[in-house]
Amino acid sequence: MQRSLNGLYVITDEYLTPDETVHSYVEDALIAGASIVQYRNKTKSDEEVEEVCRILQSLCSSHNVPFIIDDRPHLAAKMNADGLHIGKDDMPIEEARKIFPKGIIGVSCYGSIRKAREAQQEGADYVAFGSFFASPTKPHSGIISLNVLHKAKEAIDIPICAIGGISQTNIGQIAATQTDMISVVSAAFKGNTKENVSNLIKGMKI
Repeated sequence: MQRSLNGLYVITDEYLTPDETVHSYVEDALIAGASIVQYRNKTKSDEEVEEVCRILQSLCSSHNVPFIIDDRPHLAAKMNADGLHIGKDDMPIEEARKIFPKGIIGVSCYGSIRKAREAQQEGADYVAFGSFFASPTKPHSGIISLNVLHKAKEAIDIPICAIGGISQTNIGQIAATQTDMISVVSAAFKGNTKENVSNLIKGMKI
């Protein structure tokens, strides 16, 4: 089933959404209208998170929403996840595609249009740019200009995702660039998830 890559893209966090309760946070986000869910955990092994990912995959499937796993190609392949996201330090797309041949692959491109073009040529399904604002979950991320999104829309054909420090107060600025997906972590999961996600989606409708 091909599901469109657009809308509010929520990413879990091992501290804000601990594995023991992450399903309840994700369910609230889905009920409120999140369009894509990514599971991100940088510390545990594939074996430790597999059952959590299977629960999240099932939840997302019931809402017809793609479930993406961050930086775990072998696990994504094993459980037939909808997608995989990789960054600059993870692995080449070609290698990821050999391990995970069928699903969505997204690639972090930070502020580089050149990297995005390369990712598109190598078969990426979407590219992500950021941070655009100071990020609570990635405080050392470099800040890039919103102009990168305008240039990316002209330079590449695959869907584009904006990430990094996006909140209810600034999401309208990102939405105005007509980027396909807008990704959030703390803006969705810090506090009341349903209310947060609902307000973020309202802020996207410029």
